[in-house]
Amino acid sequence: MNGTPIHVLVVDDDVRVARINAAYVAKVPGFRVTAQVHSAAEAFAFLTAHRVDLILLDHYLPDENGLDLVRRLRQLGHGTDVMMVTAARDLATVQSAMRLGALQYLVKPFTFTGLRSRLEAYGALRRTLETGGEAEQAEVDRIFGALAAAGSPNELPKGHSPTTAELVRQVLRSADGPLSTQQIADRAGISRQTAQRYVKLLDRAGRVTLALRYGETGRPEHRYTWVPSEGA
Repeated sequence: MNGTPIHVLVVDDDVRVARINAAYVAKVPGFRVTAQVHSAAEAFAFLTAHRVDLILLDHYLPDENGLDLVRRLRQLGHGTDVMMVTAARDLATVQSAMRLGALQYLVKPFTFTGLRSRLEAYGALRRTLETGGEAEQAEVDRIFGALAAAGSPNELPKGHSPTTAELVRQVLRSADGPLSTQQIADRAGISRQTAQRYVKLLDRAGRVTLALRYGETGRPEHRYTWVPSEGA
C-alpha cells in the first residue's frame, strides 16, 4: 500500500497480547502502530492528544469495557474507526458493537491471516472513500461489501455478512440443545429467512448437525446443533 500509512492504536489489557497484536499490525504493509495502551483511561487520554485512523480494541478492559469507551468517544464527536478484537462472544456485545459502528469484530483467539485480511479490506475501503465524489448503487454496494467479504473469504459467499454469521454461530454455541431456525432467528434478532441462509452455510461446512423432530401433524421441524471444533 502506497501513500500515508494508516495509524493504529492497539488497546488490550494484556501487555503480551497487545504486543502480539501490534506485531501483527506492523507486518501488514501500509499500517503503523502508533501506540499500545492497556486501559480505557489510557486509550481515552491518548486519543484526546493524538490522531489515529483505527483503534484495535479489546472489550474486556480493567476500568471500562471497550464498547462503553467507544460510546463515550462518539458522544464527544470522535469518529475514529474501530475494529473489535476480543474474546467477548455474547450476542449483546456483538450487537452493541454493530450499533456503535464497529467495522469488524474479530473473536480471540485468531490468526495473523484473519487479522491481515480485515486490515487489508479496511485499507482498500479507505482508499475508495478518499477519492470523494458521488457513488452509484453498484459502488455503494461494493463499499458496504468490502469489509464483509474480508471476514471469511473461503466461507461466506457474496452477500453474506461475517457479523451476522457470527451472531448465528454464537446462538448455536450457547444453546443448551437443538434449535429450530425460528428459535435461532429470535435469539439473533434476525429474520427466519436470514437464519435459514446462514444455517445452510454452517450445515455445508459441517459446523452443525441436523435432526428432525416430528410432531403430531405437519412437516417435521428441522433442528440444529453446533458441532464444536478446536478453538471454536
